[in-house]
Amino acid sequence: MNTAANLTARMPAIGILGGTFNPIHFGHLRMAQELADALNLDTVRFIPAANPPHKDAPAISAEQRAAMVKLAIANNDSFIFDDRELHRTGASYTLDTLLSLREELGEKTSITLFMGSDAFTKFDTWHRWQEIISLCHIALVQRPQLRGHEHKLSKTLETFLHNHYSENSDDLHHHAAGFVTMRQITALDISSTAIRHALQHGDSVRYLIPDNVIEYIHQYKLYR
Repeated sequence: MNTAANLTARMPAIGILGGTFNPIHFGHLRMAQELADALNLDTVRFIPAANPPHKDAPAISAEQRAAMVKLAIANNDSFIFDDRELHRTGASYTLDTLLSLREELGEKTSITLFMGSDAFTKFDTWHRWQEIISLCHIALVQRPQLRGHEHKLSKTLETFLHNHYSENSDDLHHHAAGFVTMRQITALDISSTAIRHALQHGDSVRYLIPDNVIEYIHQYKLYR
């Protein structure tokens, strides 16, 4: 793909971070902040998945996971809670979310989907994955827990990455969609799985998740 940015006015630019957020933690929050800064994004939308297609259904309800996201991002004006997946039935497909966002925002807004490099190795198994790049950009980040492990891509994804890759963040501001970029972020080795395990065993999760989220978890006796 030609990576030369058009001499057009800079588009509004948003990032989107989806996930089960079971629960949300500082790894999610720091990644969103660093990508927003590195890519000069106006806002980041946090979009909790109601029915994640690639994971078992969480024991914690979508409404409670969403409530924790709201609490976690409440003090950051650049972070926006987006509940569109909670109002859809069936699997929470990224394609459907992007189509909904495009209908809302139009073609003059740059949208960048945040994705872990581990998730990208399976990107070609996603629902109608080839259509996603026509609706957004993709920002890949290295997952801390996979440091030292090589991420092998299929030939299909190697070709896809070659055709769409750009290191020029201006490309993301002069095009609404179509590019893949990669950014290094601070390695916070925090996982929702480890947090759930700690909570189940009565261990402290302080400094792993925001205090108001901890209070919510204790109030509603979650993860016991």
